[in-house]
Amino acid sequence: MPLETAMLSAVLFSALVFAFTNGFHDAPNALATAVSTRTLGPRAAVIMAASMNVIGAFLGEGVARTISRDIITRPDGPEGPVVLLAALIGAITWNVVTWYRGMPSSSSHALVGGMIGAALASPTAVRWSGAGASFALPMVLSPMIGLLLGFCAMVAIMWVFRRANVQRLTRGFKIAQSASAAAMALGHGLQDAQKTMGVVVLALISTGYQDTYDVPMWTVCAAAGAMALGTLTGGWRIMRTLGRRVIKLDAPRGFAAESTVAAVSYATSFIWHVPISNTHMITSAIVGVGATRRLSAVRWGVAGNIVAVWLATVPGAAAVAVVAYVVLGTALPA
Repeated sequence: MPLETAMLSAVLFSALVFAFTNGFHDAPNALATAVSTRTLGPRAAVIMAASMNVIGAFLGEGVARTISRDIITRPDGPEGPVVLLAALIGAITWNVVTWYRGMPSSSSHALVGGMIGAALASPTAVRWSGAGASFALPMVLSPMIGLLLGFCAMVAIMWVFRRANVQRLTRGFKIAQSASAAAMALGHGLQDAQKTMGVVVLALISTGYQDTYDVPMWTVCAAAGAMALGTLTGGWRIMRTLGRRVIKLDAPRGFAAESTVAAVSYATSFIWHVPISNTHMITSAIVGVGATRRLSAVRWGVAGNIVAVWLATVPGAAAVAVVAYVVLGTALPA
């Protein structure tokens, strides 16, 4: 029992570390467009994003239930904390490596990849049907939706304001972009904080501390606080890639991209309860709004490198989780 309690504590601590890395890794999603268009200063943008992340974390738990029920079977007994700890190690490692390289990748996909890898290396089974419907399908569709909606939103803005004064239009959209950036940060907290909650709930159930998939309030507070703290640390490496290297943004295009991501985040959280990647969404939306200028305006080489990282995220995090599970299994007493 003391060992099981210690392992549960390690899982809970690692889950909060993951939430922290999620905050500084995914903070640029809500900050890059607003900062690069000079709508918000870096400090104001970080404080706004952290605050909205916290608020978003308290608005639902549907995604948390999906993470805890639909990806892998419940890992019971002494194996449970080991599987979840290995999964979190895989996700945290991938977040840190891609952050260091300045490449936007999905913390959500890293977490699911870690869970799948740890499950494959252990007696725990992967729920392939649930993972397909609740994870793989949204993973494929969300970037396509982000690109298409971003393009359509920007076309609509260009048509509606085709006769407007450019300087006055830019000033107006800078005000609107402050609201869209806040809405996107709220959606990030709504989506991503719940993923940490889902792992914590699964750990509590697997060790017998909880019988239901309800999310305790202390879990919500802890996940929200850890993510907000991570967001406050910034994430400037990835911000440069999203805000400057993919395409040069202006306020109308930043507003169109952020509004697209916010709308999809709310729909997937409140209606379908499926996890999506805000990183994938904002990157594809930026490409979509940029393509309205001209296709050559998008730096397709940078976009291609980002896609390559996306494709490597699940298998990369899974591989690290497998190694972590093997090492933990060797180090711990039978």
